[in-house]
Amino acid sequence: MERSFQKTKIVATVGPACSSYDKLLELVNEGVDVFRLNFSHGTHDDHKEVIDNINKINELFPFKIAMLGDLQGPKLRIGKVENNSITVEDGDELVLTNEECLSTKEKIFINYPSFCDDIEVGESIMMDDGRVELVVVELLDDVCAKARVINGGELSSNKGINLPNTKISLPSLTKKDLIDVAFAAEQRLDWVALSFVRDPKDVIELKELLFNYGSEAKVIAKIEKPQVTKKKVLRDVIVASDGIMVARGDLGVELPVEQVPMIQKEIIRMCIHRAKPVIIATQMLDSMTTRTRPNRSEITDVANAVLEGADALMLSGETAVGKHPNKVIRTMANIITEVEKEDEVYNRNLSPQSHSPSFFSDALCYSTCNLAEEIKADALIGTTQSGYTGFMLSSYRPKVPLYIFTKTKSLVHQLSLSWGVKAFFYDEENSLDEIISDQINILKGHGVLSEGDVVCSTGSTPVQDHLPTNLTKITRVK
Repeated sequence: MERSFQKTKIVATVGPACSSYDKLLELVNEGVDVFRLNFSHGTHDDHKEVIDNINKINELFPFKIAMLGDLQGPKLRIGKVENNSITVEDGDELVLTNEECLSTKEKIFINYPSFCDDIEVGESIMMDDGRVELVVVELLDDVCAKARVINGGELSSNKGINLPNTKISLPSLTKKDLIDVAFAAEQRLDWVALSFVRDPKDVIELKELLFNYGSEAKVIAKIEKPQVTKKKVLRDVIVASDGIMVARGDLGVELPVEQVPMIQKEIIRMCIHRAKPVIIATQMLDSMTTRTRPNRSEITDVANAVLEGADALMLSGETAVGKHPNKVIRTMANIITEVEKEDEVYNRNLSPQSHSPSFFSDALCYSTCNLAEEIKADALIGTTQSGYTGFMLSSYRPKVPLYIFTKTKSLVHQLSLSWGVKAFFYDEENSLDEIISDQINILKGHGVLSEGDVVCSTGSTPVQDHLPTNLTKITRVK
């Protein structure tokens, strides 16, 4: 089956609109590389059905579709609302409580046991993605606070809450998250995304938990809290993580919205610099949730994310509950394809860092990408066991098609998130010449190489020592 293939990958959230086998296959054929399972919604039985469908697609077709489990995290919400709708107006004063009750326009329940311990007078409370804004005017007792409405509006049950100025004491992994992590490990998901990361320790805790379950899943840190955008904290979180998601939904509520574009740009730059995949998420083609064509501003948003160097772009409600999931994917794929015709997408002017513990391998990957470009190679082949060489070659954003071979089965799907990478399983350990010959023959079998083509290959020798990448070889295909 032919499908569109872009260097910038597409992540699609699964929901009722696309959870069946036929719908998922249709989206894959349009260009999806990674499916996101949102653990904020649905049961484990629902997710298991989707996982089985994706596994079936990977078995029956030559795709390497990855699965990303997205943990809910300590998401704050209001409770059930009277008649499922209340309207609060500017200047109204109401009580916020962590004692469960039916919410009315006079008193609203917040599912945050430490709310009154952590909140302070003068701090902002944003509800429903910032559509309703309040400010705390008085702490009444241990369970209630009084707030004044700054920007009014309608509220329905279970709407989200953001506390941009409050130091939240909730753990990064909630009880629900712990159950979902066990499920993700059992189902062998490729990536797990951690919500509301505040510190590198949050990421390390999740990594240790997955390791203890025997999972090889890699961890994505979602950037959606203001304190993580500080340069040193952000750097440490990127280093601790295997990948980053710029979760612009909550980030755009907790920070002044005008700051988000430059934060996005800086996070992408830092991730490329450290060879960590970075996903741009939230409202990329939001109007297509109901429409068949996007807004012009959304087209520009997608294009700019590609130009900035994002590894992947994520769709949420557009595919999960939208009316036209396949058209959304096709539209995004078309935008990406058009932008990737531009030279500025490639070769990000990065160079190996002399202080890196893998400096020699980094330098060789860098030189190989440049060499492949200079000789106008038809393919750039990397071999990796840990995944590092694959992520590093990808980070240099080569224009030459990039193919990664690995004996680590979990990496074959995980690398589907990385810019430009097509991954293949290969576990032979013969001589390096035989390995390179085998890899070329595999690519010939897939129709991407033919006689007379030129290939740049990276690898390491002696083969059996599994050393870091230490050589480059040019081969003309016979």
